[in-house]
Amino acid sequence: LYICFRTVEPLEYYRRFLKENCRPDGRELGEFRATTHFFSSGSITTADGSALVKLGNTTVICGVKAELAPPAADSANKGYIVPNVELPSLCAERFRSGPPGEEAQAASQFIADVIENSQMIVKEDLCIANGKLAWVLYCDIICLDYDGNLLDASVFALLAALKNVQLPSVVINEETGLSEVNLKQKTPLIIRKHPVATSFAIFDDTLLIVDPTAEEEDLATGTVTIVTDEEGRLCSIHKPGGSPLTGAKLQDCITRAITRHKEVKKLIDKVIKSITPK
Repeated sequence: LYICFRTVEPLEYYRRFLKENCRPDGRELGEFRATTHFFSSGSITTADGSALVKLGNTTVICGVKAELAPPAADSANKGYIVPNVELPSLCAERFRSGPPGEEAQAASQFIADVIENSQMIVKEDLCIANGKLAWVLYCDIICLDYDGNLLDASVFALLAALKNVQLPSVVINEETGLSEVNLKQKTPLIIRKHPVATSFAIFDDTLLIVDPTAEEEDLATGTVTIVTDEEGRLCSIHKPGGSPLTGAKLQDCITRAITRHKEVKKLIDKVIKSITPK
């Protein structure tokens, strides 16, 4: 009977649980899903850095490829960071093969904004020789299994993958003008900030639940993602339409995101320790 009711009236089905301050999967409204296999660094051996993140059933893998290129004329002392989020048809029925859809493009732009606003990587640190040579970091984030909250998982995967990157030493030969790469001498990428995303779904214009599943996102009247760093600084607010939030509700989201960051930071520190060369 309940299965039939859930299929015919999914929103009303959810409301019955929400009235009791819980969800059909047993979680409280402010409870995150289990983060089993949270970080698995070095997942892609052909990449310069990689990580696998599993947030509930949502599974995301990130691979970072580092290449050399001349810097842009108007940014002679800066390198490049090029993020790309892919939502292939294999991760959920709602996605189709072919060019990136609107959701994938929006996610790619979100990641680009997080990188820029948080200053997790300062582009000047990627410059090797002013006006001559710089690193380009291609960050490919691919969703393997989609069950909501793609943005939180993507930011986690990106951060873990970047922490996994070791860049070889590069110098420019003054006589030939060519770059010389020393693969035996590598140094970790400089990560200056550790942004963490915390997403909320808004039900019936007022009720907030954290870490929504795909079903919860579909039934919600809006979503909002808050990105903070380890200093409690607000890096980004992503609110793609939907129900408006009052100032008090938004502040509540920010406060909870800062608390969430402290929890995630313990896991991040554990990852960093595990991937630091002995």
